[in-house]
Amino acid sequence: MIKLDRTDTPAAREHVTVYLAFELSKAKWKLGVLLPGSQKLSRYTIGGGDLVALAARLADMRRKAAAGGQSVRVLSCYEAGLDGHWLHRWLTQHGVINHEIDPSSIEVNRRARRAKTDRIDLEKLMRTFLAYLRGEPRVCSIVHVPTVEDEDRKRRTREREHLIKDRTAHINRIKGLLHGQGIRDVQPLARSFIEGLSKLRTGDGHLIPVRLREEIAREHERLRLVARQIAELEAKSRAELRAAQPGSPEARIMQLIDLKGIGPVGGQELVNEVFYRDFDNRRQVGSYFGLTGTPYDSGERSREQGISKAGNRRARELAIELAWLWTVHQPDSALTRWFRERVRDLKGRIRRIAIVALARRLMVSLWRYLTAGVIPTGAVLHPTL
Repeated sequence: MIKLDRTDTPAAREHVTVYLAFELSKAKWKLGVLLPGSQKLSRYTIGGGDLVALAARLADMRRKAAAGGQSVRVLSCYEAGLDGHWLHRWLTQHGVINHEIDPSSIEVNRRARRAKTDRIDLEKLMRTFLAYLRGEPRVCSIVHVPTVEDEDRKRRTREREHLIKDRTAHINRIKGLLHGQGIRDVQPLARSFIEGLSKLRTGDGHLIPVRLREEIAREHERLRLVARQIAELEAKSRAELRAAQPGSPEARIMQLIDLKGIGPVGGQELVNEVFYRDFDNRRQVGSYFGLTGTPYDSGERSREQGISKAGNRRARELAIELAWLWTVHQPDSALTRWFRERVRDLKGRIRRIAIVALARRLMVSLWRYLTAGVIPTGAVLHPTL
């Protein structure tokens, strides 16, 4: 059912409304402005990030729209992307009702060769925005903008993710350099690695050349720095969890950790990436993870194209990883039994498809567990000490 009683619709008689669309880039921002009673889209260009010019343009728009004596409100939109959410917060602080639009949700011309310019994109964005405000919710998707605190909380798990990749890259480079000399099965993170480097011999019986040994030592120094930073991050996370207050995100993480199969890292990432926000139903949960199906049913052709992958990539990868862990650590739960009844001894593609379905069911169950306290059927909690 489509609801038309939006608080930001242009139906309020006590206001006149100015519509503003942004086409953002690093160098320049293009603004499309639609004043009350006008059918023509006015275009302006300001420097990228020039808030002084933007504030002056907003003041000029309000002055022109207020000629009839009514109060003025400004509704704006831009495509979510590199600029993040700071512009949304700045606009909100200056009395603008802003909307961040998911760029992948906007319909485009399907011709093989279609014209694409900033001018065309600005007009398309404005038309899409006006259609959304008229009450067509499926014309585009509006991004949920997190609070500053919620957004900052994601930094811990995302930084750890990047550091883990850096650590793996340094280890692989050291191993690759030594493998090229016929030296195998080294452990770069071992305490005695650097001391033993001068004693290692190549496959043809020679000591490692001096310059190569120096290069490996520098690479190992970077590896130790990354390893130390990972340890510091994990120590801070453990300290925050120990000091968790009732009702806080840390308390939600501890609630997830109580379930066997979910550890501190998985619990943190789930709460920081997903369960910091509210969902109305299980469909919204599955959609946010990008685990909903995409059927193709037209004429005589009917097939399933797989999951949409339209949600949070990090959350989706974690959900599938936790689904595999759930089958191991929660063998007697209803979800694991459901999975085993369908795959039995099958391997390969069918098993991978089934684990995605299990991941979707598991995330819905965890959402109910966090919001209503309903423990997944048959799930086992860690014993309280």
